[in-house]
Amino acid sequence: MSIPQSGGGPIERHEQLAEYLESGCKPKEDWRIGTEHEKFGYCKDTLKPLPFEGKRSIVAVLEGLRDRHGWGEVREGDKLIGLEKDGANVSLEPGGALELSGAPLETIHETCDEVNTHLREVKDIADEIGVGFIGLGAAPIWTHEEMPLMPKGRYRLMNDYMEKVGTMGRAMMRRTCTVQVNIDFGSEADMVQKLRVALALQPVATALFANSPFFEGKPNGQKSWRSHIWRHLDDARTGMLPFVFEDGFGFERYVQYALDVPMYFVYRDGQYINALGMSFRDFLKGELPALPGETPTLSDWADHLTTAFPEARIKKYMEMRGADGGPWRRLCALPAFWVGLTYDQGALDAAWDLVKGWDAETREELRVQAAVNGLQAQVGDIKMHDLAREVVAISEAGLKARARAGAGGLVPDETHFLNALKESIDTGKVPADELLDHYNGDWNGDLTRIFPEYSY
Repeated sequence: MSIPQSGGGPIERHEQLAEYLESGCKPKEDWRIGTEHEKFGYCKDTLKPLPFEGKRSIVAVLEGLRDRHGWGEVREGDKLIGLEKDGANVSLEPGGALELSGAPLETIHETCDEVNTHLREVKDIADEIGVGFIGLGAAPIWTHEEMPLMPKGRYRLMNDYMEKVGTMGRAMMRRTCTVQVNIDFGSEADMVQKLRVALALQPVATALFANSPFFEGKPNGQKSWRSHIWRHLDDARTGMLPFVFEDGFGFERYVQYALDVPMYFVYRDGQYINALGMSFRDFLKGELPALPGETPTLSDWADHLTTAFPEARIKKYMEMRGADGGPWRRLCALPAFWVGLTYDQGALDAAWDLVKGWDAETREELRVQAAVNGLQAQVGDIKMHDLAREVVAISEAGLKARARAGAGGLVPDETHFLNALKESIDTGKVPADELLDHYNGDWNGDLTRIFPEYSY
């Protein structure tokens, strides 16, 4: 989850809210790719999740990365809660999952190099202290009580609020992991087209990357339990944003949506001030009960934008949020999938032509069925397997058109990063299907086998 944002000074005009989003517009030559991925840490001998502090702990891993690999500290009070280096940062999810938020990079080749370097560094430290890390969409065996809550003020506030607004907020905080990619837009019109494609096709990403068929030690009946959890989190800040597809949508309409998202906090002088359920509209008028008479800054607005959790969202860039965390190869496949669809205009137009006739009910039902059935999902006459095949082909064409070479020019483009997805389309099986095959086959129902066989 996000760290405190630096957005700017006082908000004196309503227009500044949309201008903040619009300031992210960049010419195409400046578009970059930012990949984020989360992974669960555990003690290899007990298979229990890592505590925050101790010989085998989150802090021990962070200190190892700091001391051996040159990362700088990020602290909240006296607690080491993250790291930063070269435009990237390592942060903690509420339940202790370790997240890399990568630097903005030009190509998937660079993004994959960054991912590989990070996982090698983490494994270097983890192996030495008897710790493992695994990429899954949901914790396979751990209960809520076994998962620690990291000592961050933002998380304490969210933890208290979650049970009041949904049924699975605390499960999201402690027991889910994702892989995301952040992409740029060139103009308001470009943002609109990309966000519409992103939301409509997010279920395809959910299906292809589905990797959470277990929860609390047994099959849960769905391919992406992570997606199920997010659907039962908080309707005020999650979902498929039907208004994005309405005529006239743009930055200002997104502002109106974000203003209606209830607040979590205000960050002041290193402290998170409780503003749970309060209104940013009241804050703009100087009527926020948590800070009477005070009005917000653009940094407060930037922080607030991080508390909306739709399937795709905008800040100064766009985040694709529908995929489960997963195995090493797929951490490079997700940015390839979305960059291919959105960074070539021909591919983006083809993707929009594919989805522009769908209504809100179709998009929502695709979201649900993707989580339940993966590539076997079907909504009306839309078969997910066929849809995914067509979407990946569009993405591949977009990557070919980008023609960004790697390996010193030996690799002509970025299309090979889609190979993991093409294999799923050829076999009809996504990671969740493979896990279930093992569980019902050679694992004989012993889910502890997932750790030695699927850890990084």
